[in-house]
Amino acid sequence: MSKPTRLISLDAFRGFTIMLMILVNNPGSWQHVFSPLLHADWHGCTPTDLVFPFFLFIMGTAMAFSFSRRMEENASRWPLYRQILKRTFLLIFLGLFMAWYLRWNFSTLRFPGVLQRIGLCYFFASMIIMHSKQRGQIAWTAILLIGYWLAMALIPFPGRTADVWVLNSNLAQYLDGILLKGHLYKNDIGFDPEGLLSTLPAIAQVMLGYFTGQWLRRAIEPLQKTNGLFIAANIAVVLGLTWSLFMPINKQIWTSSYVLYTTGLALHFLAISYWLIDIKGYSKFTKPFVIYGSNAILAFFGSGIMAKTMYLWKVTKADGTVTSMKGLLYDSVLHPLFGDYGASLLHALLYILIWLGILTWFYKKKIFIKL
Repeated sequence: MSKPTRLISLDAFRGFTIMLMILVNNPGSWQHVFSPLLHADWHGCTPTDLVFPFFLFIMGTAMAFSFSRRMEENASRWPLYRQILKRTFLLIFLGLFMAWYLRWNFSTLRFPGVLQRIGLCYFFASMIIMHSKQRGQIAWTAILLIGYWLAMALIPFPGRTADVWVLNSNLAQYLDGILLKGHLYKNDIGFDPEGLLSTLPAIAQVMLGYFTGQWLRRAIEPLQKTNGLFIAANIAVVLGLTWSLFMPINKQIWTSSYVLYTTGLALHFLAISYWLIDIKGYSKFTKPFVIYGSNAILAFFGSGIMAKTMYLWKVTKADGTVTSMKGLLYDSVLHPLFGDYGASLLHALLYILIWLGILTWFYKKKIFIKL
């Protein structure tokens, strides 16, 4: 068999995920958002709850290709260690900067965050990959998922009730409230959806993506790879739903059942994309997704900075009232034409198009921001 080529389907999947992330993060009004574009209130899983786990899964899949290539190019592992440390530091730094930007207040700076979790998951998954063989990698993944479940279910803590999976009565929230007090997403109740303990199963999600990448790297027929992806997808979904009888599917505390369920859906999405794009060759429609996927971190970081700037940048309207740049666009232009929900959705779609234009310029100039 020939050496595996770059998977356009994986790039397109990454780009689609980033597009969806920007869509759900930038409505015109948070009071008027279609329910599929909102996170589940607590237990459950909406399309929006798939975005983050999909990204971690994709990152793990890509690591299977990039790590093997770097190991083949360098006899010494030190260049790869330096790359891992550099990327981890930059991801955490960019996440903290996004939280600090335009607020300039260290005393209440939110320490956890999306980019911070990505950085931590990347680092610890890298260490597992670098220092374990396949059996060890599988064992670590199982330990992270099962260990997190047992810790949340069995470890006592002050204020614990009979239901250890609810808000204000779970171990992850309790530990974050102690270790990161005053620096959380919801300081009033001491809770953060990207907290410390719930990062453990998220690392396992990256590892499941890594195993997928290893499968795709195998020298077997493409159709066999596709069948394997679908089989693994169905197994993961069934296991996740079964586990949810004991540990509810919950994005906010990143339960182990949530990891398996969303990994199963990611495998289904990747299998369909792989079959259509890499096997059947239907790739023309993928260009916008590939453009987004080629600069995924730039798209996420840049769009987040732009959104905060538009929200916090105050302007005075002709009638003397003060609003934000975002409010000016939504209230004065979009809302009168498209109403509550239509304008809110169109605002997010326009934001995607704006960033598609920006990223297309980078793509044509062959400028790819790699951490």
